[in-house]
Amino acid sequence: MPIAQHQLILPVESLQSIKNYKTVAFLVVRNDSIQYEGYWDGHQQTSISNSFSMAKSVISLLVGIAIKEGKIKSIDQKVGDFLPQFKEGKSNQLSIRHLLTMSAGLSWNEGYSGLTSITTQAYYGQSLERVLKKANVVEKPGKRTNYQSGATQILGFILEKATGDSIAKYLSDKLWKPLGAHKKALWSLDTKNGHEKAFCCFNSTARDFARLGLLVLNKGKWKGTQLVPEAYIQEATMPATHLIAETGTQINNYYGLHFWFLEYKGMQIPYMRGILGQYIFIIPQKNAVVVRLGHQRDAENGEYDAPKDIYKYLDIVLNILK
Repeated sequence: MPIAQHQLILPVESLQSIKNYKTVAFLVVRNDSIQYEGYWDGHQQTSISNSFSMAKSVISLLVGIAIKEGKIKSIDQKVGDFLPQFKEGKSNQLSIRHLLTMSAGLSWNEGYSGLTSITTQAYYGQSLERVLKKANVVEKPGKRTNYQSGATQILGFILEKATGDSIAKYLSDKLWKPLGAHKKALWSLDTKNGHEKAFCCFNSTARDFARLGLLVLNKGKWKGTQLVPEAYIQEATMPATHLIAETGTQINNYYGLHFWFLEYKGMQIPYMRGILGQYIFIIPQKNAVVVRLGHQRDAENGEYDAPKDIYKYLDIVLNILK
């Protein structure tokens, strides 16, 4: 990504909107050139930040690569082919597609504040294998979108079984090195030499996060090499509309294969998302990628189940790209 020679100076109101949510990095790339780059709160180009649930989209990309390599047959392969826990009863119905679309119907409470929440146990505990033994299928898979971090962690275990590598090594060999990332990324483990927390804890810089967005923007291709199948990227970044939404009152119009989706001002925008407002927006109509990292997001969601701060960032970006 060459650096634009003339960095844009944002209006005071735009800067304030960015700062209001404790942003630490805001990066806009178009046509492989940086149009705007800003850092706050002591962060800089080389600062590493946690992606939180943007890591889920990274796992999705790795699944696409494993399919390309024939290590996973397809997203419709049964989970039980890899993990014996899911061979019996309702769990036998579970497929990789169900995990990717968050329609697995697991016994998993996606609560973050409760001390006994299974998500809390996964995040702070020291044995993801032990936690995942509690994650059984209790609803018929493939009917309703229900966001569950356990689905991603199961995908992480599948990738380990399918590839014979740790998630970090597979990522390094198949994505990070081919993308020419400038800094080594970090992935939090449940214990020393243990399993990566696939659902939450991939850490990198804003510029290297942008490389992931550019890969998706270019339909899985990087410098002439197809790293992730184009058909997989296309399906991953569109909502799985055969599912009903988590509320049960409408179709799912906002979630694909571990990628979020929204429409805004005539543009279809897939994006990666973390709990504190970590975002990578892919905007094909503008040939642009946006990275926002920080400590806070809006508590209210708008259309497409998108936190309302997203629309403020997109308006700023559209002004930058005029």
